[in-house]
Amino acid sequence: MKVILLKDVKNLGKKGESKNVANGFARNFLFPQAMAELATDTALRKSHLAMKKEAQSQEEALKKIQELAENLAGSEIVIQAKDKKGKLFGAVSRKKIAAELEKRGIIVEEKAILADKALKETGDYEIKVELGHGLETVFNLKIESEG
Repeated sequence: MKVILLKDVKNLGKKGESKNVANGFARNFLFPQAMAELATDTALRKSHLAMKKEAQSQEEALKKIQELAENLAGSEIVIQAKDKKGKLFGAVSRKKIAAELEKRGIIVEEKAILADKALKETGDYEIKVELGHGLETVFNLKIESEG
């Protein structure tokens, strides 16, 4: 029986693919769990259009991420913090860095900021950000004394 997968099915295929499976497997497992549907001409056309639309939205998301990477690459972000002789009273965490980026219109998740540790001294740092789709960028972070 030929079916179109509605979800990724382990050891069978990915969403949107059409596969030949045993009749019992389709009727007893795939159909009841809404993992597949019968591959009729209408269903095949619908699946093809959905895959096209998904590919287009993925392409648009990639363009947005590339634009974000270009805006962020090489830019300098300045954070002011209270310190005493170069040592900060509180650390500059990923959360604080993400908040500072958000003030500038750059929205990045905290977990995407790849700072090895909390920054506890004034100075210049290179911060790596993982943007998804395999893209990474680096920006300069400058921690200055508030007083």
